[in-house]
Amino acid sequence: MARRSVPIIKQLLSKSSSSENPALLSSCFKSKIDAQNRSVTYMPRPGDGAPRGVTLIPGDGIGPLVTGAVEQVMDAMHAPVYFEKFEVHGDMKKVPQEVMDSIKRNKVCLKGGLVTPVGGGVSSLNVQLRKELDLYASLVNCFNLPGLPTRHENVDIVVIRENTEGEYSGLEHEVVPGVVESLKVITKFCSERIAKYAFEYAYLNNRKKVTAVHKANIMKLADGLFLESCREVATKYPGIKYNEVIVDNCCMQLVSKPEQFDVMVTPNLYGNLVANTAAGIAGGTGVMPGGNVGADHAVFEQGASAGNVGNDRIVEQKKANPVALLLSSAMMLRHLQFPSFADRLETAVKKVIFEGKYRTKDLGGQSTTQEVVDAVIAALD
Repeated sequence: MARRSVPIIKQLLSKSSSSENPALLSSCFKSKIDAQNRSVTYMPRPGDGAPRGVTLIPGDGIGPLVTGAVEQVMDAMHAPVYFEKFEVHGDMKKVPQEVMDSIKRNKVCLKGGLVTPVGGGVSSLNVQLRKELDLYASLVNCFNLPGLPTRHENVDIVVIRENTEGEYSGLEHEVVPGVVESLKVITKFCSERIAKYAFEYAYLNNRKKVTAVHKANIMKLADGLFLESCREVATKYPGIKYNEVIVDNCCMQLVSKPEQFDVMVTPNLYGNLVANTAAGIAGGTGVMPGGNVGADHAVFEQGASAGNVGNDRIVEQKKANPVALLLSSAMMLRHLQFPSFADRLETAVKKVIFEGKYRTKDLGGQSTTQEVVDAVIAALD
Protein backbone atom coordinates (compact mmCIF):
# COMPACT_ATOMS: atom_id res chain seq x y z
CA MET A 1 0.00 0.00 0.00
CA ALA A 2 2.91 2.35 0.77
CA ARG A 3 4.32 1.95 -2.76
CA ARG A 4 0.96 2.66 -4.37
CA SER A 5 0.57 5.77 -2.22
CA VAL A 6 3.81 7.41 -3.45
CA PRO A 7 2.58 8.40 -6.95
CA ILE A 8 -0.67 9.65 -5.47
CA ILE A 9 1.12 11.83 -2.93
CA LYS A 10 3.49 13.22 -5.61
CA GLN A 11 0.56 14.06 -7.82
CA LEU A 12 -1.31 15.76 -5.00
CA LEU A 13 1.76 17.71 -3.92
CA SER A 14 2.17 18.91 -7.48
CA LYS A 15 -1.44 20.08 -7.61
CA SER A 16 -1.11 21.77 -4.25
CA SER A 17 2.06 23.67 -5.15
CA SER A 18 0.54 24.89 -8.39
CA SER A 19 -2.64 26.10 -6.74
CA GLU A 20 -1.02 27.01 -3.41
CA ASN A 21 -4.04 25.55 -1.66
CA PRO A 22 -3.13 23.29 1.30
CA ALA A 23 -6.81 22.59 1.95
CA LEU A 24 -7.05 21.00 -1.49
CA LEU A 25 -4.19 18.62 -0.67
CA SER A 26 -5.83 17.59 2.58
CA SER A 27 -9.20 17.05 0.93
CA CYS A 28 -7.83 15.08 -2.04
CA PHE A 29 -5.52 12.97 0.10
CA LYS A 30 -8.37 12.12 2.48
CA SER A 31 -10.66 11.11 -0.37
CA LYS A 32 -7.96 8.80 -1.80
CA ILE A 33 -7.33 7.17 1.56
CA ASP A 34 -11.05 6.82 2.25
CA ALA A 35 -11.54 5.12 -1.10
CA GLN A 36 -8.72 2.67 -0.40
CA ASN A 37 -10.02 1.89 3.10
CA ARG A 38 -13.64 1.27 2.11
CA SER A 39 -14.91 -1.71 4.06
CA VAL A 40 -15.92 -4.80 2.11
CA THR A 41 -16.43 -7.11 5.07
CA TYR A 42 -20.19 -6.68 5.56
CA MET A 43 -22.15 -9.31 3.62
CA PRO A 44 -25.92 -8.82 3.95
CA ARG A 45 -28.33 -11.70 3.83
CA PRO A 46 -30.80 -11.84 0.92
CA GLY A 47 -33.67 -9.50 1.70
CA ASP A 48 -31.73 -7.37 4.21
CA GLY A 49 -32.25 -4.31 2.00
CA ALA A 50 -36.03 -4.36 2.44
CA PRO A 51 -37.24 -1.07 3.98
CA ARG A 52 -37.86 -1.23 7.71
CA GLY A 53 -40.68 0.51 9.53
CA VAL A 54 -39.72 2.86 12.38
CA THR A 55 -42.17 4.46 14.77
CA LEU A 56 -41.53 8.22 14.93
CA ILE A 57 -42.58 10.38 17.89
CA PRO A 58 -41.67 14.05 17.24
CA GLY A 59 -42.51 14.97 20.84
CA ASP A 60 -42.56 18.43 22.40
CA GLY A 61 -40.67 21.70 21.98
CA ILE A 62 -37.68 21.24 19.69
CA GLY A 63 -38.68 17.63 18.99
CA PRO A 64 -40.51 18.27 15.70
CA LEU A 65 -37.55 20.36 14.46
CA VAL A 66 -34.89 17.71 15.13
CA THR A 67 -36.99 14.73 14.07
CA GLY A 68 -37.85 16.65 10.90
CA ALA A 69 -34.12 17.05 10.35
CA VAL A 70 -33.67 13.28 10.57
CA GLU A 71 -36.49 12.69 8.09
CA GLN A 72 -34.85 15.02 5.56
CA VAL A 73 -31.44 13.38 5.87
CA MET A 74 -32.86 9.86 5.66
CA ASP A 75 -34.75 10.87 2.53
CA ALA A 76 -31.62 12.41 0.99
CA MET A 77 -29.66 9.20 1.67
CA HIS A 78 -32.49 7.02 0.34
CA ALA A 79 -32.11 5.04 3.56
CA PRO A 80 -34.17 1.83 3.65
CA VAL A 81 -36.48 3.02 6.43
CA TYR A 82 -39.95 4.52 6.50
CA PHE A 83 -41.56 6.30 9.42
CA GLU A 84 -44.92 5.81 11.11
CA LYS A 85 -45.45 9.19 12.77
CA PHE A 86 -47.59 9.77 15.87
CA GLU A 87 -48.42 12.83 17.95
CA VAL A 88 -47.48 12.21 21.57
CA HIS A 89 -47.00 14.93 24.19
CA GLY A 90 -45.62 14.88 27.71
CA ASP A 91 -48.83 16.15 29.32
CA MET A 92 -50.79 13.08 28.20
CA LYS A 93 -51.77 10.63 30.93
CA LYS A 94 -50.41 7.67 28.98
CA VAL A 95 -48.88 6.75 25.64
CA PRO A 96 -51.75 6.04 23.19
CA GLN A 97 -52.29 2.37 22.50
CA GLU A 98 -51.85 2.76 18.72
CA VAL A 99 -48.36 4.14 19.38
CA MET A 100 -47.46 1.19 21.59
CA ASP A 101 -48.84 -1.21 18.96
CA SER A 102 -46.69 0.47 16.30
CA ILE A 103 -43.50 0.20 18.39
CA LYS A 104 -44.22 -3.44 19.23
CA ARG A 105 -44.78 -4.18 15.55
CA ASN A 106 -41.74 -2.28 14.23
CA LYS A 107 -39.46 -3.11 17.18
CA VAL A 108 -37.73 0.27 16.70
CA CYS A 109 -38.73 3.83 17.59
CA LEU A 110 -37.13 7.25 17.11
CA LYS A 111 -38.38 10.01 19.39
CA GLY A 112 -37.88 13.65 20.24
CA GLY A 113 -38.03 14.93 23.79
CA LEU A 114 -41.21 14.63 25.84
CA VAL A 115 -41.71 17.25 28.54
CA THR A 116 -42.42 15.74 31.97
CA PRO A 117 -44.44 18.12 34.18
CA VAL A 118 -42.71 18.85 37.49
CA GLY A 119 -44.81 17.73 40.46
CA GLY A 120 -48.51 16.97 40.13
CA GLY A 121 -50.00 13.61 39.31
CA VAL A 122 -48.84 13.18 35.69
CA SER A 123 -46.28 10.41 35.38
CA SER A 124 -43.41 10.54 32.88
CA LEU A 125 -44.26 9.06 29.49
CA ASN A 126 -40.55 8.35 29.03
CA VAL A 127 -40.63 6.08 32.09
CA GLN A 128 -43.88 4.51 30.89
CA LEU A 129 -42.27 3.59 27.57
CA ARG A 130 -39.23 2.07 29.26
CA LYS A 131 -41.31 -0.03 31.63
CA GLU A 132 -43.97 -1.23 29.21
CA LEU A 133 -41.41 -2.18 26.55
CA ASP A 134 -38.89 -3.39 29.15
CA LEU A 135 -36.18 -1.12 27.76
CA TYR A 136 -33.90 -2.00 30.62
CA ALA A 137 -30.65 -0.56 29.24
CA SER A 138 -30.03 3.11 28.48
CA LEU A 139 -26.85 3.82 26.52
CA VAL A 140 -25.30 7.27 26.07
CA ASN A 141 -22.05 7.73 24.17
CA CYS A 142 -20.14 10.86 25.25
CA PHE A 143 -17.10 11.61 23.08
CA ASN A 144 -15.06 14.48 21.68
CA LEU A 145 -16.05 15.56 18.18
CA PRO A 146 -13.08 16.69 16.06
CA GLY A 147 -13.17 20.44 15.55
CA LEU A 148 -15.39 21.13 18.57
CA PRO A 149 -13.24 22.67 21.32
CA THR A 150 -13.79 21.31 24.84
CA ARG A 151 -11.94 21.57 28.14
CA HIS A 152 -10.88 17.91 28.02
CA GLU A 153 -9.52 15.81 25.16
CA ASN A 154 -9.60 12.03 24.57
CA VAL A 155 -13.06 11.65 26.08
CA ASP A 156 -14.91 8.56 24.86
CA ILE A 157 -17.28 7.35 27.57
CA VAL A 158 -20.25 5.01 27.26
CA VAL A 159 -22.71 5.28 30.14
CA ILE A 160 -24.96 2.22 30.50
CA ARG A 161 -27.77 2.81 32.95
CA GLU A 162 -30.35 0.45 34.43
CA ASN A 163 -33.62 1.86 33.16
CA THR A 164 -36.54 0.20 34.96
CA GLU A 165 -36.14 0.38 38.73
CA GLY A 166 -34.21 2.25 41.43
CA GLU A 167 -35.54 5.68 42.35
CA TYR A 168 -37.64 5.67 39.16
CA SER A 169 -39.84 2.85 40.45
CA GLY A 170 -42.56 5.42 41.18
CA LEU A 171 -43.40 3.96 44.59
CA GLU A 172 -44.18 7.07 46.63
CA HIS A 173 -46.78 7.82 49.26
CA GLU A 174 -47.50 10.27 52.05
CA VAL A 175 -47.12 8.46 55.37
CA VAL A 176 -48.66 11.29 57.39
CA PRO A 177 -49.23 14.93 56.37
CA GLY A 178 -45.83 16.48 55.71
CA VAL A 179 -43.96 13.16 55.49
CA VAL A 180 -43.44 11.47 52.11
CA GLU A 181 -41.80 8.10 51.59
CA SER A 182 -40.18 7.27 48.24
CA LEU A 183 -38.91 3.73 47.74
CA LYS A 184 -35.74 2.79 45.86
CA VAL A 185 -36.07 -0.74 44.49
CA ILE A 186 -32.99 -2.76 43.49
CA THR A 187 -33.35 -6.40 42.42
CA LYS A 188 -30.82 -9.12 41.70
CA PHE A 189 -32.46 -9.88 38.35
CA CYS A 190 -32.28 -6.31 37.00
CA SER A 191 -28.80 -5.70 38.41
CA GLU A 192 -27.43 -8.85 36.80
CA ARG A 193 -28.91 -8.20 33.38
CA ILE A 194 -27.66 -4.60 33.19
CA ALA A 195 -24.20 -5.76 34.28
CA LYS A 196 -24.27 -8.49 31.61
CA TYR A 197 -25.29 -5.94 29.00
CA ALA A 198 -22.47 -3.58 29.99
CA PHE A 199 -19.80 -6.28 29.81
CA GLU A 200 -21.23 -7.71 26.59
CA TYR A 201 -21.19 -4.22 25.07
CA ALA A 202 -17.57 -3.75 26.14
CA TYR A 203 -16.61 -7.16 24.73
CA LEU A 204 -18.34 -6.61 21.36
CA ASN A 205 -16.96 -3.08 20.95
CA ASN A 206 -13.36 -3.76 21.98
CA ARG A 207 -13.67 -1.68 25.14
CA LYS A 208 -11.07 -2.32 27.83
CA LYS A 209 -12.71 -1.38 31.14
CA VAL A 210 -16.07 -1.37 32.90
CA THR A 211 -16.62 0.88 35.93
CA ALA A 212 -19.53 0.28 38.30
CA VAL A 213 -20.91 3.48 39.89
CA HIS A 214 -22.54 3.11 43.32
CA LYS A 215 -23.21 4.47 46.79
CA ALA A 216 -22.83 1.19 48.65
CA ASN A 217 -20.96 2.88 51.49
CA ILE A 218 -24.33 4.34 52.56
CA MET A 219 -27.00 2.18 50.86
CA LYS A 220 -25.30 -1.05 51.84
CA LEU A 221 -28.12 -3.42 50.93
CA ALA A 222 -29.52 -1.80 47.76
CA ASP A 223 -26.32 -0.62 46.09
CA GLY A 224 -24.51 -3.51 47.74
CA LEU A 225 -26.72 -5.90 45.77
CA PHE A 226 -25.96 -3.97 42.57
CA LEU A 227 -22.20 -4.23 43.21
CA GLU A 228 -22.42 -7.91 44.07
CA SER A 229 -24.13 -8.57 40.74
CA CYS A 230 -21.50 -6.57 38.81
CA ARG A 231 -18.67 -8.44 40.52
CA GLU A 232 -20.19 -11.82 39.65
CA VAL A 233 -20.59 -10.90 35.99
CA ALA A 234 -17.07 -9.41 35.85
CA THR A 235 -15.53 -12.80 36.65
CA LYS A 236 -16.92 -14.13 33.35
CA TYR A 237 -15.01 -11.49 31.35
CA PRO A 238 -11.37 -11.82 32.46
CA GLY A 239 -10.15 -9.82 29.46
CA ILE A 240 -12.01 -6.69 30.58
CA LYS A 241 -10.74 -4.66 33.51
CA TYR A 242 -13.34 -4.01 36.22
CA ASN A 243 -13.35 -1.33 38.91
CA GLU A 244 -15.80 0.50 41.14
CA VAL A 245 -16.27 4.14 42.10
CA ILE A 246 -18.59 5.87 44.58
CA VAL A 247 -20.96 8.19 42.73
CA ASP A 248 -19.86 11.45 44.37
CA ASN A 249 -16.19 10.68 43.71
CA CYS A 250 -17.19 9.64 40.20
CA CYS A 251 -18.61 13.11 39.48
CA MET A 252 -15.43 14.75 40.75
CA GLN A 253 -13.27 12.42 38.64
CA LEU A 254 -15.43 13.07 35.58
CA VAL A 255 -14.85 16.81 35.64
CA SER A 256 -11.12 16.49 36.41
CA LYS A 257 -9.92 13.39 34.48
CA PRO A 258 -12.75 12.07 32.27
CA GLU A 259 -10.35 10.27 29.93
CA GLN A 260 -9.82 7.57 32.59
CA PHE A 261 -13.35 6.20 32.03
CA ASP A 262 -14.42 3.79 29.32
CA VAL A 263 -17.72 1.94 29.91
CA MET A 264 -19.68 2.90 33.03
CA VAL A 265 -22.55 0.83 34.41
CA THR A 266 -24.91 2.43 36.91
CA PRO A 267 -28.24 2.13 38.69
CA ASN A 268 -31.04 4.31 37.35
CA LEU A 269 -30.68 7.73 38.99
CA TYR A 270 -26.86 7.80 39.08
CA GLY A 271 -26.77 7.02 35.36
CA ASN A 272 -28.92 10.04 34.56
CA LEU A 273 -26.57 12.33 36.49
CA VAL A 274 -23.37 10.74 35.20
CA ALA A 275 -24.51 10.74 31.55
CA ASN A 276 -25.46 14.42 31.64
CA THR A 277 -22.19 15.35 33.36
CA ALA A 278 -20.16 13.40 30.80
CA ALA A 279 -22.16 14.95 27.96
CA GLY A 280 -21.44 18.45 29.23
CA ILE A 281 -17.74 17.66 29.43
CA ALA A 282 -17.55 16.21 25.92
CA GLY A 283 -19.40 18.98 24.06
CA GLY A 284 -22.94 19.35 25.37
CA THR A 285 -26.23 17.49 25.31
CA GLY A 286 -26.90 18.73 21.77
CA VAL A 287 -24.30 16.41 20.25
CA MET A 288 -24.51 13.24 22.35
CA PRO A 289 -26.39 10.25 20.89
CA GLY A 290 -28.17 7.59 22.86
CA GLY A 291 -30.86 4.97 22.99
CA ASN A 292 -32.80 2.57 25.16
CA VAL A 293 -32.85 -1.12 24.42
CA GLY A 294 -34.43 -4.30 25.71
CA ALA A 295 -34.65 -7.87 24.51
CA ASP A 296 -37.27 -7.07 21.84
CA HIS A 297 -37.46 -3.31 21.30
CA ALA A 298 -35.25 -0.22 20.99
CA VAL A 299 -36.04 3.49 21.28
CA PHE A 300 -33.46 5.99 20.04
CA GLU A 301 -33.38 9.60 21.21
CA GLN A 302 -31.05 12.40 22.25
CA GLY A 303 -28.55 10.80 24.59
CA ALA A 304 -28.53 13.21 27.52
CA SER A 305 -31.43 15.20 28.93
CA ALA A 306 -32.97 17.52 26.36
CA GLY A 307 -32.81 20.55 28.65
CA ASN A 308 -33.87 22.84 25.81
CA VAL A 309 -36.82 20.69 24.74
CA GLY A 310 -39.23 23.33 26.05
CA ASN A 311 -37.18 26.40 25.15
CA ASP A 312 -39.70 28.54 23.28
CA ARG A 313 -37.06 30.94 21.94
CA ILE A 314 -35.11 28.13 20.24
CA VAL A 315 -38.34 26.79 18.75
CA GLU A 316 -39.41 30.23 17.48
CA GLN A 317 -35.98 30.93 15.97
CA LYS A 318 -35.77 27.37 14.61
CA LYS A 319 -32.23 27.02 15.92
CA ALA A 320 -32.42 23.65 17.68
CA ASN A 321 -29.31 21.50 17.38
CA PRO A 322 -30.13 18.35 15.34
CA VAL A 323 -26.70 16.71 15.76
CA ALA A 324 -27.54 14.49 18.76
CA LEU A 325 -30.61 12.99 17.11
CA LEU A 326 -28.81 12.59 13.78
CA LEU A 327 -26.07 10.61 15.53
CA SER A 328 -28.72 8.64 17.43
CA SER A 329 -30.24 7.86 14.02
CA ALA A 330 -26.87 6.50 12.91
CA MET A 331 -26.98 4.23 15.96
CA MET A 332 -30.47 3.19 14.91
CA LEU A 333 -29.29 2.36 11.39
CA ARG A 334 -26.56 0.11 12.78
CA HIS A 335 -29.14 -1.53 15.04
CA LEU A 336 -31.21 -2.23 11.91
CA GLN A 337 -28.11 -3.70 10.23
CA PHE A 338 -27.64 -0.90 7.72
CA PRO A 339 -23.99 -0.11 8.59
CA SER A 340 -23.10 1.65 5.33
CA PHE A 341 -25.91 4.17 5.75
CA ALA A 342 -24.92 4.68 9.39
CA ASP A 343 -21.31 5.36 8.38
CA ARG A 344 -22.35 7.85 5.70
CA LEU A 345 -24.58 9.77 8.11
CA GLU A 346 -22.06 9.83 10.94
CA THR A 347 -19.21 10.87 8.63
CA ALA A 348 -21.28 13.72 7.17
CA VAL A 349 -22.27 15.03 10.60
CA LYS A 350 -18.69 14.91 11.86
CA LYS A 351 -17.48 16.68 8.73
CA VAL A 352 -19.93 19.56 9.28
CA ILE A 353 -18.87 19.86 12.93
CA PHE A 354 -15.18 19.76 12.00
CA GLU A 355 -15.48 22.45 9.34
CA GLY A 356 -17.28 24.71 11.82
CA LYS A 357 -19.16 26.80 9.29
CA TYR A 358 -22.62 25.65 10.31
CA ARG A 359 -23.21 25.36 14.06
CA THR A 360 -26.16 26.17 16.27
CA LYS A 361 -25.87 28.59 19.18
CA ASP A 362 -25.07 25.93 21.79
CA LEU A 363 -21.93 25.11 19.79
CA GLY A 364 -20.88 28.73 19.39
CA GLY A 365 -22.57 29.47 16.06
CA GLN A 366 -25.74 31.13 14.82
CA SER A 367 -27.01 28.61 12.27
CA THR A 368 -30.60 27.47 12.09
CA THR A 369 -31.60 23.83 12.26
CA GLN A 370 -32.29 23.84 8.53
CA GLU A 371 -28.88 25.28 7.69
CA VAL A 372 -27.19 22.48 9.63
CA VAL A 373 -29.40 19.91 7.92
CA ASP A 374 -28.60 21.32 4.47
CA ALA A 375 -24.87 21.19 5.30
CA VAL A 376 -25.12 17.56 6.42
CA ILE A 377 -27.00 16.60 3.25
CA ALA A 378 -24.35 18.37 1.14
CA ALA A 379 -21.62 16.46 3.00
CA LEU A 380 -23.13 13.03 2.31
CA ASP A 381 -20.90 11.01 0.00
